[in-house]
Amino acid sequence: MDNPCKIAIIGGTGKVGRHIATRAIENGYHVRMLVRNPDKLLYKNDKIEIVKGQVQEIESIRELLKDCQVVINTFGQPPKEEPIYSKVTTTIFNVMEDLNISRYIGVSGGSLTIKEDKKSMMNRFGAKMFAVFFPKMMQDKNLEWEFLTNNRQIKWTLIRLPFVKDSLTSSQIKENLTDMPGTKITNQDIATFIIDHIDSTKYMHKAPFIAQ
Repeated sequence: MDNPCKIAIIGGTGKVGRHIATRAIENGYHVRMLVRNPDKLLYKNDKIEIVKGQVQEIESIRELLKDCQVVINTFGQPPKEEPIYSKVTTTIFNVMEDLNISRYIGVSGGSLTIKEDKKSMMNRFGAKMFAVFFPKMMQDKNLEWEFLTNNRQIKWTLIRLPFVKDSLTSSQIKENLTDMPGTKITNQDIATFIIDHIDSTKYMHKAPFIAQ
């Protein structure tokens, strides 16, 4: 059944993003996706509208988001570059507010720790190791979280993920607000969870963990 709602996907060419695009189309949504180099797109679908551009450029974001009602951000940090998660999210929100778009779903890693968390000893240790080995990335992730918590105008949800398996195998998705309920999850299950929660208020202004 066709759904008049149009979804803008950032990071749609990544391992998770392409599954989100496919699942959105299966659910009748219109999809527009930001792509740096369309010629290198590994999969084609006539129902996906492609916008050529870069996530760092505000005009590319504005072109992507126009006429959309939902923004899904699975942007992956380019290797060997300075972390830009917080900058990208800030730009997206600024454009969303200009265009009166209210729904945003983003993803982050389970290593992100917030004050409400009650992580197990193992997960606390893992988060500390990430902070030791990837200090700039974690600092930027924390800046992104701080930005989100100070914004109540956008109906945002930030989903925290464990190790992501590049697999189509699906199983029951476990959810938890204070600790990671498992060690892995598949791309397909991430896509299912995100699309199923577009219209949900369950995790509004929250950062749930999901896993298998």
